Amino acid sequence: MEFRPCIDIHNGKVKQIVGGSLKDSGDQAQENFVSEQDAAFYAALYQKNKLKGGHIILLNSYDSPYYEETRKQALAALQAYPGGLQVGGGITPENAGDYLNAGASHVIVTSYVFREGRIDYDRLERLVYAVGRERLVLDVSCKRVGEKYLVVTDRWQKLTEEIVNEALLEKLSAYCGEFLIHAVDVEGKARGIEQDLVKNLGCYTGNPVTYAGGVHSMEDLLLLKELGRNRMNVTIGSALDLFGGSMKWKDVLKICSEEV
Repeated sequence: MEFRPCIDIHNGKVKQIVGGSLKDSGDQAQENFVSEQDAAFYAALYQKNKLKGGHIILLNSYDSPYYEETRKQALAALQAYPGGLQVGGGITPENAGDYLNAGASHVIVTSYVFREGRIDYDRLERLVYAVGRERLVLDVSCKRVGEKYLVVTDRWQKLTEEIVNEALLEKLSAYCGEFLIHAVDVEGKARGIEQDLVKNLGCYTGNPVTYAGGVHSMEDLLLLKELGRNRMNVTIGSALDLFGGSMKWKDVLKICSEEV
């Protein structure tokens, strides 16, 4: 298990939010933490500690009045740590190259590859052609509906018909180098991980998978490591001491690096 750091940017500020609270209307979100530091500060910190594969997420829509400031923050972070961070939020074949040229190691995509609630393979192939399979991360963040977990798009506001399970990851693995999965129901709520989701995906042995959502104690981290069979990487937001939480990030690194 690897620890993958994060930089979430909303309204031009590095924040930790409750994932399901994000609304494009009025650029609203329930905030857990708003940093006094900019995105470049966190990027430099991650570089100093040799942490790779973290993600920068732009949480404003393209038509938001805050979008340009959010984008500037993202580009500053990429410049501070070239080659060390991934970036997502509004990525298309037309703008993906700009972020890669600015220093992103990978681009992260959800909404572009879905149309009318399903995977649009023509769009997916256009993305692969534009950036290359190995530099594409597919974000299959999801919400629980009954006994299933369905992919959500558009900053976690729109449900699709695609079920997140081992079969979906196997199907999509031919088009990307990694997966990122936010468990949106528990994202930012400090109430524990989405255990059934982790169990379901723990058998997958293909592309690297990074899980986010609900980790708020060392016990949660150890449970994720166990249920995910030490295969899943993890990102931690609100619970981390870097973002006002109680989990010391150096202790998190130690646990992640230990063999089961």
